[in-house]
Amino acid sequence: MRWVDGENGTLDAAAFEEVVAFTSDLIRIDTSNRGGGDCRERPAAEYVAERLAAAGAEPVLLERTPGRTNVVARVEGTDSTAPALLVHGHLDVVPAEAADWSTDPFSGEVRDGVVWGRGAVDMKNMDAMVLAVVRAWARLGVRPRRDVVIAYTADEEDSAVDGSGFLADRHPHLFEGCTEGISESGAFTLHTGPGRSLYPIAAGERGTAWLKLTAHGTTGHGSKPNGANAVTRLAAAVARIGEHEWPVRLTGTVAACITELAALQGLSVDPRAPGFDLDTVLGKLGPAALLVEATVRNSANPTMLEAGYKLNVVPGRATAYVDGRTLPGGEAEFAATLDALTGPHVDWEFHHREVALEAPVDGRTYGILREAVEHFDPDGHVVPFCMAGGTDAKQFSRLGITGYGFSPLKLPPGFDYWALFHGVDERVPVDALHFGVRVLDRALRTL
Repeated sequence: MRWVDGENGTLDAAAFEEVVAFTSDLIRIDTSNRGGGDCRERPAAEYVAERLAAAGAEPVLLERTPGRTNVVARVEGTDSTAPALLVHGHLDVVPAEAADWSTDPFSGEVRDGVVWGRGAVDMKNMDAMVLAVVRAWARLGVRPRRDVVIAYTADEEDSAVDGSGFLADRHPHLFEGCTEGISESGAFTLHTGPGRSLYPIAAGERGTAWLKLTAHGTTGHGSKPNGANAVTRLAAAVARIGEHEWPVRLTGTVAACITELAALQGLSVDPRAPGFDLDTVLGKLGPAALLVEATVRNSANPTMLEAGYKLNVVPGRATAYVDGRTLPGGEAEFAATLDALTGPHVDWEFHHREVALEAPVDGRTYGILREAVEHFDPDGHVVPFCMAGGTDAKQFSRLGITGYGFSPLKLPPGFDYWALFHGVDERVPVDALHFGVRVLDRALRTL
């Protein structure tokens, strides 16, 4: 049976069964990424590749490192002159401590209308939605207007060097013609009050600026005065960094988000106006302020310290690591500030670095993504936002691909989506997956 732009778009009943089964199956394939290369995505890659091939696609499996497998396939559109669209999702997940969970984190159990397990929201749910939509198109003879390139990546939860970075650097031909991409962390329900639900679509990401700090000093006996103690020098720099108050810098995406959120509260504001009082406005936004609080400035959080080898020996070297994040256009200010905060006795370098991103929120693509969500939830309010962290969109931006965060889920009140990202008892409602495939199908076909 086929529906056309009705309740279920161009999907059949099997699509709704498959999205649940695929989510559950992928969760049961343990692809925990512990960092430093300790992960194996190949079983999950083979799973999605087999099902893409059964739908008539020709998936390619690619590895930089054995076992760290990526999958890329292209669904041909009806207009060969139109630019292609990239839809990507990662196959790895962060580790889970089973003792902390109420159920086996890799069971993929479907209980009380909910799919449980690591990856249920980050992001095997979206992986499954894409797979279910593409297979439904194949069964029903549906073709999108543009070529749609499907990419399932490895290593997103670490450095992406075995995943999207490898694909962008070594296999750019597979993404020929792609100008835009969609992936995780957007178009989920955020309940901000009785009867009010938001659907934030990511149209920006802060840049990644992970830092290594190194302090040098004079080695000596711990019982003697030491005016060149590397630990002391490092500790002072780390304290300055941790206590620094970064100035507010409103990007276009964040300003648009604030304007729309304020309008929903009956407020007319201009974030670009001289004297704009950000704190006062955020205080009036209630829970919706979470969408902007972390993205109005650069940030730097010390996370790791390493020094010494014996208690009574002053080491000549000490190191620290800092999780830095930069706004679009904020990289130069970030570097100059770190130079000042670290001081003359502490050197710093980028341990890992990726660009900040910003996508248009006043054009056709964002408008289509908004319409697809509001078509299936007319009472929802779509707003743009900037992600505090980052996704594989950073690496794909090297190919000139503009990225949006769009993995649609309609969630019930009280369901804390963000708390489940890398959290305990990660889960996703079956109804949310059904909503997601409807919205994704409509958005991809319209795009």
